[in-house]
Amino acid sequence: MTSKPKVLIVDDEADIADTLASHFRFIGYRTDTASNGKDALEKLGVEGAEVVITDIKMPVMDGIELIREIKLLYPMIRVIVITGHVTMENLFAVFRLGADRCCFKPLADLAELDTAVARAVDDLKTWQLKLKELKSLKG
Repeated sequence: MTSKPKVLIVDDEADIADTLASHFRFIGYRTDTASNGKDALEKLGVEGAEVVITDIKMPVMDGIELIREIKLLYPMIRVIVITGHVTMENLFAVFRLGADRCCFKPLADLAELDTAVARAVDDLKTWQLKLKELKSLKG
């Protein structure tokens, strides 16, 4: 990761997506937004991202299906869930599918989300270094 990490924010509530995109741009990330999982997958296919922050309840393709597809197509992308629809079933599903963290709406304080994104980026950097080491051992 040589340039600034990119965060894709996926939420059907445009004001939330735009606010989070502005916040993460302000603290040094590249950002983009999508209004549903289908739109997010299209953007990931063209532009990529290191971290996806997604809501669960959205039209067209919900966050649970989005996580499933991301982990299948782009297993190194880190996923953070934000939701106001808190159920045990949703929590088990997002973690079983490989989400890194789940934060609950309303997001009164963005510190928890900031920490989750920073940890996700650090984890990704660690994996990239390990992969580089493995490749050098093979070489």
